[in-house]
Amino acid sequence: MDDRYSLRFRGPHLLGIEGLAPYEIQDLLDRAEACVDVNRGLADRRDRLAGRTLLNLFFENSTRTRTSFELAGKRLGADVVNMEVATSSVKKGETLIDTAMTLNAMHPDVLVVRHGESGAVALLARHVRCSVVNAGDGLHEHPTQALLDALTIRRRKGRIEGLTVAICGDVLHSRVARSNMLLLLAMGARVRLIAPPTLLPGGIDAYGAEITTDMMRGLEGVDIVMMLRLQLERMQSAHLPSIREYFRLYGLTRDKLANAAPDALVLHPGPMNRGVEIDGVVADDIDRSAILDQVEMGVAVRMAVLDALAGPDREARP
Repeated sequence: MDDRYSLRFRGPHLLGIEGLAPYEIQDLLDRAEACVDVNRGLADRRDRLAGRTLLNLFFENSTRTRTSFELAGKRLGADVVNMEVATSSVKKGETLIDTAMTLNAMHPDVLVVRHGESGAVALLARHVRCSVVNAGDGLHEHPTQALLDALTIRRRKGRIEGLTVAICGDVLHSRVARSNMLLLLAMGARVRLIAPPTLLPGGIDAYGAEITTDMMRGLEGVDIVMMLRLQLERMQSAHLPSIREYFRLYGLTRDKLANAAPDALVLHPGPMNRGVEIDGVVADDIDRSAILDQVEMGVAVRMAVLDALAGPDREARP
């Protein structure tokens, strides 16, 4: 086999970070790096996906992620269609398998799916004849979010290996936390999970991350502080005494950030709840906050993923 292809991401789907080899993650990050200038209008790659069709199928609302995928597809010249799930046959009782059969008849090249149930995207991928990208499924994974976070870190810090990354907040309900933990550990970073005891999932210690419920102690010396959104909509019972108490103990303030490395970066996957997960002063600090960088890198990463799954290089593989 040609060496140019032996160490690249080979699909056919992107359903999670779990199972990816470090060289596949590296390949997607390198491809995304090359897409940054295209997204900024400094280079033109509109022929890469010309004639390809991308379907965005979001069973959960997410304006930010759907728009990012839409822009990514259009930047590369794909035909992009956003299916309105709220008014589709799915809402009228159609099963996922029937949906897959319907989608097959439309002949898309890539299907981007967000679904509220863990494993639903993988189930759909088994029944369609195109590539599938997981844009977030239940509490399972959100692989493109982890890739865009990694690209943001690599561009600002020059590396991932050897860094210490604190992932803070609602770990229990966060597919972002799970995908980030898997990616960062695979790429040689040290990961520290910080959360209230009620927001830590059982068995999380098996992944190899350090775990603490003390935020001040957990932030000591870290290079990256990755805050998580508090997902109240997924909580079936009371996990917190109050929002005020949560912010006091786990909200990121300047005082808590002072425990991290002097040049520590702050990330948040958005949408942010100021005064709940993060103080507005920290979020708006242009020297420490990389939150807007994450949004920009999101488009570049999604361009890279679409290109890897449906671009001309894929057709040229032996």
